[in-house]
Amino acid sequence: MNKKILILLCTLLFGFGIASAQEVQKSDLQQRAENEDANGHVATARYLYIKAFDEYSDQGKLEQGIPCAAQAAGMYYKENYYREAFDLLRRADQVVTNKVTVSSQANALHYQLTKVRLQMYMKLHRSASAQEQLNIMERQVDAAEDEKLKDDLLYNKAIFYYTFGQNERGNAVFQEMSDRMTASEDYDKVDEVYQTLIESGRRAGNASMVSLAYSNYTEWKDSVTAIKHAKEVDALKQQIATHEATIADKDSSLSSRSTVIVGLSILAAILAAVLVLGALAFMRVIAVNRKQKNTIKEERENNALKARFINNIAAQLTPTLQKLDGKNAEVKALRDFAEHVQTLASLDSTANESVELEDIQVQPFCESLLEEIRGKVKKDVELISKAPKMSAKVNKEYVTHILRHLLNNAAVFTPEGGHITLDFKKRSAHTQQFLVYNTGSDIPEEKRNDVFKPFLEVKDLSTGDGLGLPICRQMALKMDGDLSIDPTFSKGTRFVLDLHI
Repeated sequence: MNKKILILLCTLLFGFGIASAQEVQKSDLQQRAENEDANGHVATARYLYIKAFDEYSDQGKLEQGIPCAAQAAGMYYKENYYREAFDLLRRADQVVTNKVTVSSQANALHYQLTKVRLQMYMKLHRSASAQEQLNIMERQVDAAEDEKLKDDLLYNKAIFYYTFGQNERGNAVFQEMSDRMTASEDYDKVDEVYQTLIESGRRAGNASMVSLAYSNYTEWKDSVTAIKHAKEVDALKQQIATHEATIADKDSSLSSRSTVIVGLSILAAILAAVLVLGALAFMRVIAVNRKQKNTIKEERENNALKARFINNIAAQLTPTLQKLDGKNAEVKALRDFAEHVQTLASLDSTANESVELEDIQVQPFCESLLEEIRGKVKKDVELISKAPKMSAKVNKEYVTHILRHLLNNAAVFTPEGGHITLDFKKRSAHTQQFLVYNTGSDIPEEKRNDVFKPFLEVKDLSTGDGLGLPICRQMALKMDGDLSIDPTFSKGTRFVLDLHI
């Protein structure tokens, strides 16, 4: 399972959190933080969550304060501020150690903070560190002696195994959790978890994960349907047995026996009707599930066939296009399109292959890329490099291609008197970022995800084929990284190239 899935599963992990036994009154700071969070004001919401944590800590209300600290830490690392997130978690752990004397309560609170660390290491794809946090969580659950924590731990273990490609172990743990909830008849929660897991796989474009989760969900759904029908039948049988006992007790009364017999007949008719309706409903569920399975399989096969077909057409067109006049704008557009299609297909077919890394000097590397666009920018546009004097390990070919494309786009869309900036940040020992941002109009929020999707719409090739950013995104993913648009940047557009080494 790649990191896209992980990014999409983080929402699921927070949503499956531990509910308190009873609702408590939230402080004004916490309510304001939740409102700002709901409105997308990340920095303000994070600040208010931290203030709420400090206020609760001063009042000794750590049951309310620790979730606020965990939420703020999660908001930090989602924006790649890992150091700040770890610092906040350490401070919260220290508060629990100093102020909570009951071992079970302290371990339950520590568990919430350790879970955030687990999620951070999974996002960083550091399996050893994530496994260490999972081991700590198991010890904390044992000490806390809380059944809800045990369910939450099982869920996090399943996500850990799925994240690092251990699907069989993930299935086993997920099945254990499903069995526990099914035994307690918490069918709605199990159904919600399965549905969320399937949706996460769909958003990540991972057909294998969707198929696997859907298969498990179908089996569970069928078994629960059978259990419910069996209980309904048992209940009706119990009613029949009760009426039969009534008949035996009132054997001396003919009228009483007649009344009970009529009741039994009615119940028998109801039982027969329920069994027939249940059988019809059960057959319908099986038919729908089979159809959806076939649809998923056909979509996966069709996507593979389409990719091979398009790549084959591009390969056959290339020799012919090379013979035509390259000065003609339409011919050039067709050549570029054929080349882009082949590049995209090649990246997709080799997505699981590793790439070679080499050391570069960041400052001269960034400055040389800015120099390439100096003659392409509009009047009085300032080119700014914020790259430090240091070395970095990257795949130079892919990083050069991505940054060159982003800078060329910035040169086109930056108005006169604006500025274009190329920045580099070292986020941690194994995480680094290149940032390209420019002044001018930003990309509308509803189109930010679409710009990375190939073949989304039919375009006039003379104005571009729309494959530049999808190719850059595929290159970033192949380097175990990602390319995204910063939603918090409001003075233009900022692209963020995340790289993990």
